[in-house]
Amino acid sequence: MIRKIIKIDEDKCNGCGLCAATCHEGAIEMIGGKARLTREDYCDGLGDCLPACPTGAISFEEREAPAYDEAAVLAAKQQKSPAKLPCGCPGTNSKVIKRDATPAPVSSAVPCTSRLSQWPVQIKLVPVNAPYFDGAKLLIAADCTAYAYANFHNEFIRGHITLIGCPKLDEGDYAEKLTQIIANNDVKSVTIVRMEVPCCGGIENAAKRALQASGKFIPWQVVTISTDGRILD
Repeated sequence: MIRKIIKIDEDKCNGCGLCAATCHEGAIEMIGGKARLTREDYCDGLGDCLPACPTGAISFEEREAPAYDEAAVLAAKQQKSPAKLPCGCPGTNSKVIKRDATPAPVSSAVPCTSRLSQWPVQIKLVPVNAPYFDGAKLLIAADCTAYAYANFHNEFIRGHITLIGCPKLDEGDYAEKLTQIIANNDVKSVTIVRMEVPCCGGIENAAKRALQASGKFIPWQVVTISTDGRILD
């Protein structure tokens, strides 16, 4: 049949993976560092992936293609979904961690002190209306940043409520969840910390869209960490 379907220009694709993460149907996969439309029958032709692409590599075209198979998409999603424990996952239980606000001395002889003040930290696991969001300075960080930047706890986590994620590995888009958190809580500021790699632009874009969609005017900043552990801006 002739129908509308997406087209990916591999020359423009930078391999960020945002389109694959945004495609709820699972029609797009990353192969050899490039986005590929691997299941034409999974593509519904609505183009949720288009606005996620930072390079404009995705467009629409009308051509001969198999019909969209919603039943197959739903079956594939169900197969991928992990089995849920009857009691739920203990790691998703919220809690507040009380810590001394005094910075730890920088010395090899003194053990480093964690500055994390809440749990959980994954964007997808954190409750939207957790009490620690009231009056919070929010830190939204790509999970690699804490490994790359040595003093991450003292310079970024201390005094903040921390949310982490990886837009390349996680399914879906963070913007909707972040919008709910910012819109429904008294968040005082937002700091976005990302890596210099292109795929990390996904977490920055999601946070910016959430700030805009929340309808609030909140101070915010973006800090970029290099892969060798330096602050670039």
